[in-house]
Amino acid sequence: MTGIALRSRWNEHNRALRALASPVSVLTAEHDGRRHGTTVSTVTRISRRPQVLGACLKSGSVLAALAVAEGRFAVNVLSGQQGRLARWFAESSRPDGPGQFAGIEWRPSPYAHAPLFVGALAHYDCRVVGSFTVGDHEVLLGAVVNAVAADGDPLISYSGDMFAGTLIPVAESEDRPFDLKETVPS
Repeated sequence: MTGIALRSRWNEHNRALRALASPVSVLTAEHDGRRHGTTVSTVTRISRRPQVLGACLKSGSVLAALAVAEGRFAVNVLSGQQGRLARWFAESSRPDGPGQFAGIEWRPSPYAHAPLFVGALAHYDCRVVGSFTVGDHEVLLGAVVNAVAADGDPLISYSGDMFAGTLIPVAESEDRPFDLKETVPS
């Protein structure tokens, strides 16, 4: 296979992966007085019993290192009104430590003592139960110790961009069995 064909296949794979819509969150952690936050677009429930979340971060992530060292971290699931916050914590040139939280309304989480942002749709306080590298990312697993939910519209990552929006349920009238004859190629 030529380099052009490989690049084309890689681009198509990346384009397909961007079709995976997901909520935007900011993970926060504090260890030995060092506080840090980072935007992530991949946080998912791994287990219901016990409740465990998984988050994917770039390899070498400061947040992952602090969370593992402390054994705790917090998750802020952002509302559709918090796009600026998501962009700020994705910006590599923001200040390190407490300076990155200046001017942001937050309170410490009860368990991790990490920042919880006012206005977020949900907060999770997590105990680190695992951390491992897969490819170019680090997977951080956290058992949920505390969780709080609020009402509002989510901030969604889709196709390489962020969207604020109302989730519209599929109408029941649209829920009908598929006609398999129409979907099977001849």
